[in-house]
Amino acid sequence: MPIYHKLGDFPQKRHVQFEKPNGGFYYEQLFGTEGFHGHASLLYHVHRPTQVKEVLRSYSVEPEIAIDKNIKSLLLKGFELQPKDDFLESRTDMLVNNECIIGLAAPRKSLREYFYKNADADEMLFIHKGKGKLRTFMGNIPFEYGDYLIIPRGMIYQIDFETSDNRLFYVESTSPFYTPKRYKNASGQHLEHSPFCERDFKLPEELETYDEKGDFLIKIKKEGMMHEVVYATHPFDVVGWDGYNFPYGFSIHNFEPITGRVHLPPPIHQTFETTGFVVCSFCPRLYDYHPKSIPAPYNHSNIDSDEVLYYVDGDFMSRNNIEQGHITLHPKGIPHGPAPGAMERSIGQTETQELAVMVDTFRPLKVTKAAMGIDDGKYYKSWVE
Repeated sequence: MPIYHKLGDFPQKRHVQFEKPNGGFYYEQLFGTEGFHGHASLLYHVHRPTQVKEVLRSYSVEPEIAIDKNIKSLLLKGFELQPKDDFLESRTDMLVNNECIIGLAAPRKSLREYFYKNADADEMLFIHKGKGKLRTFMGNIPFEYGDYLIIPRGMIYQIDFETSDNRLFYVESTSPFYTPKRYKNASGQHLEHSPFCERDFKLPEELETYDEKGDFLIKIKKEGMMHEVVYATHPFDVVGWDGYNFPYGFSIHNFEPITGRVHLPPPIHQTFETTGFVVCSFCPRLYDYHPKSIPAPYNHSNIDSDEVLYYVDGDFMSRNNIEQGHITLHPKGIPHGPAPGAMERSIGQTETQELAVMVDTFRPLKVTKAAMGIDDGKYYKSWVE
């Protein structure tokens, strides 16, 4: 996160004694990225954050692959994924490569029985349906429909849902999520032409601090395994922190679309970037205003990227028979473009109300067995007239 934030109490200098009011010391922890080189925050705990009492069991959560080397365009009917009570059990991986895991979740209940930490990947949770609060040891973030939640790896968190009908689209990334470089100056501040700025971010607030000892179950995902680890003290025992590495939210509704006289390419919709993929937000916007413009996107070859589109809301003008919660995969190696008739329908239209999230990966995606369970089986033929 390219801005500084702080919550709670901490000493004026780093790495010095920080005494508790009634005696003893708080315990400092560096929460950093890329070794000691990347974004970092310094946290101050009531208890040592290193007290592991027991490792109960470890089990595989690696996705089962159905198609290792894929050439077919696919349409996955996301809302056919059956809801489950438990947050982690509801998470279902759909498309994977060495840099990311793309999936869906439909949890009915809050995550309160245990804590969760992804030790391998930064997470992006997109809230399609639902409302609630992300609770972390660095503070809480309220969320609602249309919010992206960016959760750095190593973050211990829980989620409270105010709703039971919850639908999430998620991406786990082996490299951190950043906002696009071209929208920032050398210091990381968003420039005037950026489609969003620092005012739009939802930063952690309401720091919860617990001084409790006992048995606290944390499920830690690492190297395709889930490890059940018991901590001796409550994970949310931070009294204060400051720095640049923390969870945050951003509403897709605060993305300000860039438009032009003729159709502009997908990078204008870019919202986040990693070393392995980019994330774009397709939002309601005015169409191109050249008198001969064609609002529908032109056909383009997927030579370098696999393109994943998650359809959120509105009328998706470039496709036929698309509904909320659908996922399309356009793999590298074959061109794709508007469905038959979509180009012609778009001519003369002045605006779109579509809302979608796109993930373009730089390496091919493998398709899981779970994804094939909600595949329509015929989408790859949808361009045939």
